[in-house]
Amino acid sequence: MKIMVETSARHIHVTKEVFTTLFGADATLTKKKDLSQPGQFACAEKVKVVGPKGEMMMSILGPERSATQVEVALTDARKLGIAAPVRESGDIAGTPGCKLVGPVGECEIECGVIAAKRHIHLTPEAAAEFGVTDKQIVSVKVGENTGRATTFGDVVVRVSPSYAPAMHIDTDESNAAGLSGTVDGEVIL
Repeated sequence: MKIMVETSARHIHVTKEVFTTLFGADATLTKKKDLSQPGQFACAEKVKVVGPKGEMMMSILGPERSATQVEVALTDARKLGIAAPVRESGDIAGTPGCKLVGPVGECEIECGVIAAKRHIHLTPEAAAEFGVTDKQIVSVKVGENTGRATTFGDVVVRVSPSYAPAMHIDTDESNAAGLSGTVDGEVIL
């Protein structure tokens, strides 16, 4: 069973309130390009993320969310000086926070910095074809032609009618497997 594997670089999801603080009351998200998941898009706006040891610029992904979340690779977390736990997107309770700086203002978020758990997005129909269920843990083999073939374990399956089939890994994981661009992975149950 093959699945498209995409590398998800560091990024931030913001609430309307946080976006307004950082960019001003009249500002709106500017779509730069659509992403593989329906309705999701990369924005032209960038935010400076500041931790105890460093800072880096990150792109905002839209649309706005109900909670602000900063997704980093573990290498990014070390550079920032933040002990980011590996979590599923949206599971931010008890996670570290950071300072966000925009062109108009700045704010401290109390929590929300995570290294996203590797995951597969599937529609219910695709999940049935793969023979998997929501929250099931699988493995995915990638990089057969890179000289660095890797099997990723602990990949969580996420099922929703609003998804498009794709697996997401971070830049550390992609680099470890020698991946370049979007590749196919083999799902192993």
